[in-house]
Amino acid sequence: MEQTRLLIRQSQQGDSEARNQLVEENLALVRSVASRFLDRGLEFEDLVQIGSLGLLKAIRDFNFEFEVRFSTYAVPKIMGEIKQHLRHSSPLQVSRSLKKLASEAISAKDQLAQTLGRSPTISEIATHLEVEREEVVTALDAVAPVYSLQAPLQGTDDSPEFQDFIATTEDQEHFLLKQALEKLEPQEQQLILLRYFAERSQTEVAETLGISQAQISRMEARIIRQLRHEL
Repeated sequence: MEQTRLLIRQSQQGDSEARNQLVEENLALVRSVASRFLDRGLEFEDLVQIGSLGLLKAIRDFNFEFEVRFSTYAVPKIMGEIKQHLRHSSPLQVSRSLKKLASEAISAKDQLAQTLGRSPTISEIATHLEVEREEVVTALDAVAPVYSLQAPLQGTDDSPEFQDFIATTEDQEHFLLKQALEKLEPQEQQLILLRYFAERSQTEVAETLGISQAQISRMEARIIRQLRHEL
């Protein structure tokens, strides 16, 4: 891990050899993510090339203050790059299978909400339906309306819907969200990264940051209120 961080630092300072080594070392990760999108109309190698752009962005944007593995940070970047390309390049057609899965996911969300007493996460919906998490995200993305940062978010402050909102915004909104996140303190940024990108529980985040779960809960609610105000 330390070797990886050293290469990232060198790459961010303009060392092209370090950047190329990082790309080579993480190419298997890119190919693994790209393989999840094989049924979306693009050749596998094209998906790998697009995902590699996300990998390069992860190398460029990686923040050393976050105590998280580079691969954990890179996967959402790689996946996001591929999803963005697919959204912009494919016609606005939704297959029957995607519509069916989206309908099942929405029904499962309502059912799990009653059982759990809270809004379920995407991972919990996927487990309930016995499908991959990415399949649920793809299906819901395909039938979802276009969101605006000016629209109010539904659910409670600790609702996982905030995570889904981050995953489905467009380029300009990504930029505005990034600006808002950069205004947070380092510990607050780390909390958001661990909770909504690394999908850690509040208990796990509390252990990582060395504070109580109750403090994490209060801090998370305050941060989300602040981000909503910023946006």
